[in-house]
Formats: sequence, C-alpha cells, structure tokens
Amino acid sequence: MGKPTGFMEFLREVATEVAPSDRIRNWDEFHLHMPEENLQTQGARCMDCGTPFCHTGMEMNRAASGCPINNLIPEWNDLIYRGRWQDALDRLHKTNNFPEFTGRVCPAPCEGACVLGIIEPPVTIKNIEYSIAEKGWEAGWITPTPPSQRTGKKVAIIGSGPAGLSAAAQLNSAGHWVTVYERSDRPGGLLMYGIPNMKLDKEKVVMRRLDVLEAEGVTFVCNTEVGKDLPTQQLMDDFDSVILCTGSTRPRDLPIEGRDLKGIHFAMEFLTANTQAVLNGTPGADYITAAGKDVVIIGGGDTGTDCVGTSIRHGCTSVTQLEIMPQPPETRAANNPWPEWPKIYRLDYGQEEAAAMFGDDPRTYTTTATHFEGDEHGQVTAVHTVQVEWTKDEQGRFIPKHVPGTEQRLPAQLVLLAMGFLGPEQPIIDALGLEQDGRSNIKAEHEQYTTSIPGVFAAGDCRRGQSLVVWAFNEGRGVARECDRYLMGTTELP
Repeated sequence: MGKPTGFMEFLREVATEVAPSDRIRNWDEFHLHMPEENLQTQGARCMDCGTPFCHTGMEMNRAASGCPINNLIPEWNDLIYRGRWQDALDRLHKTNNFPEFTGRVCPAPCEGACVLGIIEPPVTIKNIEYSIAEKGWEAGWITPTPPSQRTGKKVAIIGSGPAGLSAAAQLNSAGHWVTVYERSDRPGGLLMYGIPNMKLDKEKVVMRRLDVLEAEGVTFVCNTEVGKDLPTQQLMDDFDSVILCTGSTRPRDLPIEGRDLKGIHFAMEFLTANTQAVLNGTPGADYITAAGKDVVIIGGGDTGTDCVGTSIRHGCTSVTQLEIMPQPPETRAANNPWPEWPKIYRLDYGQEEAAAMFGDDPRTYTTTATHFEGDEHGQVTAVHTVQVEWTKDEQGRFIPKHVPGTEQRLPAQLVLLAMGFLGPEQPIIDALGLEQDGRSNIKAEHEQYTTSIPGVFAAGDCRRGQSLVVWAFNEGRGVARECDRYLMGTTELP
C-alpha cells in the first residue's frame, strides 16, 4: 500500500490547472498532467492503514463516504508507486468501466474517507485515477474487447447517461446484444450535455469511450424518445429485457412573483444548448447567451457552478450565485467527523474564475429570491432577495425564515434556476404503468433493481433520485448483474 513511510516523507501535491484568467477564453479542459515521478510519490503516500475506508462506498449522514463503486484504491496506489501502470489500469477497470470520467468529475468521496486524512491532507486519489486512465489511452492499452460469444438475448437500455452506459458495457461483455436509446442527438446523457466541455471534453474523452463501446457491439439509437418515437409495446415485444436509466430530469422550479418573465431559464436548458453550440460550431435555436448581461444563478451546487463558468466564458457583465444554506466552515465541524464527506468551504472552478474576473466568490449565502422584477416588454430586469435564518418548526424540522431589513435588489437580465431535480419525467412511467415510490422515483429496490413489471429494471437517478455520477456507475453495474441473472438464471458479473 505505497511506501510504508511515504505519508511521513511526502507532502500532498495536486496537479496544476490552467490559470482561471487564461482558461475562460475557451471551452478546453483545464486539467494539466502531473509528471509520472510526482504521481509515484503521491502513490507512495498511501499508508499501510490496515483497514482502508477509501473504497467502502458507505452512505453516512446522507452523503457518500468512500468510493461508491468500491475502487481498489490502495492496490493501484501501490502499483503506481512501483511503476506498474498497466497493472494499475487492469485493477482500476475491475470496478470502474469509465475511470477517465470519474477521474475528472467525481467529487472524490474516497479522499474524504482516506485514513491519512485524519491527521494530514489525504492521498490525491482522484488525480491518480485520472492519470492511470489517461496513461492507458496514451499507451494504447484501452482497446475494444468484444465478447467471444453471444447469448442471443437482446436488452434495451433507455437513457445513455452514466447508469445506462455502465449497464451497457457490462451486459455487452456478458454476450448480450445491447441497444441504447437516447432522445438527444448524441449519446452520453449527463456526460454529454449535463457537464460543460471544460470539465469533460466531449469529443476527446466522451466520444473516445463511446466509440470503443460501439466497436465492442453496443448499438446507440439517438433522436429516439421511447413512448413517443418508439411505442413502449414495441420495445417490450422486441427485447428480452428493458432497463430504464432515464435519470432525474424534472427540474425544481421557483414559483414566485415574476416567474413567467422572459430571461428566466432552468440551468440545464442553458448548459445543454451551450454544449450543443460548442460541438456544432454554431448556436442553435435554443441557445441562451449571457454575453453582456448581469446573471443571477439560484442554487449553490455543482450545476450552479457550471452556470457560473459558462456565463463567464460568454462574457457576462456580472455573476451572482444565491445559496440558501449557510457558508460551510473552513475545517470539519464537530458534527461532521471523519470518515463522513467533509462539508467545508471550497472554491470550485467556477468560483475561482469569478474571483479572478470580478474579485470575489460569487456566492451569497443564506439568501433566497422573493420575486422577480421585469420591464414593460416582459423581460426580467432584477431579482429581489432576502437573507434567511434557519430555525426549527413545531415538528423539529429546520426551515428558512426571512430576516426583516435584509432585502436587496440585484440587477439581472438572465436568471438561471439550478436548484436540483425532483425525479424522473412521467411519460414513460405512465406508458409502462410502473409503480413509483413516495418521491416519484421508479420503485425498485437497491441491489435488485426489479420494477413492478417482470423483465423491466430501473437504475440510476430515476430509481434513487438525484445523486453523484459515481453512484450512477454503481447502479448501472448492479442492474446489469441482476438483468443478466434474469436472462440466464445465473450471472458471473460482479
């Protein structure tokens, strides 16, 4: 597990990135490679901790603790330290179909659970994972590996996001014929249109892996919405099994005064149209520009951060991000102990860029919008806000309470709603007559993934609700295992 004394000898070092003032001029990825010798030193910091928590994949206090796909982290840290890169890649692929994705966009709950993190900065697990994957591509170790024989069974997967792709990869490796249906013009789902190009390059990274999957035998059918372009009954008749990986795509709205004004959009409308413009080389009819506008983003999560970075690249005049929760502390609070995910104050890439452009973190904490103001043409011109304090109601639940005298008016010609998602969209659920749980997700037990209809499975955000990409990979692999068992009576998939 690395060098026994490495954690005492070497300091944590992370890969450098293109400076914010330079990277905002384009849509290129801003991650820079770390020299191999530096990576081996970082692998050496993986201590002989006896009981690693980094790969546990537990949920603690409603957040991931350790790797949800149970990556064999200490093993490939040791292999990197010893210079055995191809062995490290093989070990990584045992649990992760797409390490080049998680190495870029996963928030690294593994590092939050690193035992070394109790006393020192944790091992740079995410950067090592990213580097192993890229080394594999550069060295030509990642190539199409079609199954040696086919079972003759046909599986339809609805949705080509993280869960759908991992399910497709696993089921195809088991010898089944897999067809993935995607309603957008390109496969990839969230990986293609939910994450901006500067975080995850679509042509160089996402399409690179999709091309391998196609070469291995997976069929992608785009511009096809099941229940609209393809009748659900035809789907059930043509395939031996169906897996729903449609995601949680119903955005949370903000039904306050002025919501119907022009210039107020859901974040994914903004981000999707922007990525399409980047890939097509020209804006489409749905393109939304932030150029020359005061932008207010309501929501302080990852999607809100992506809106910040995108707005800055458009050339916005200003950007403000409203967060209803309090600002996190600089270090772990007493009620947030290791190995829970550390809920601490961080500057993500979008906030770094806003600070470089406008001088400060764009987030305004414990603040909510009360109403939108518009002009005589029905165009939004301002967002009215108020600060909140969190108090308990009669049932002991924390609720936000407006603080009198803290009202403020923020100029805004573009407002982006990035407040999360409520669950899967309803048409395909209604068309199939599937049962739903109390949160409107498709009802299917974790580790089983079976819906109320035999032969129909559900996985990812449409089953568990909005979550991390790495949890979707976990569920995609899990549903593939159970689907294979259903089709064959037994399974060898992990």
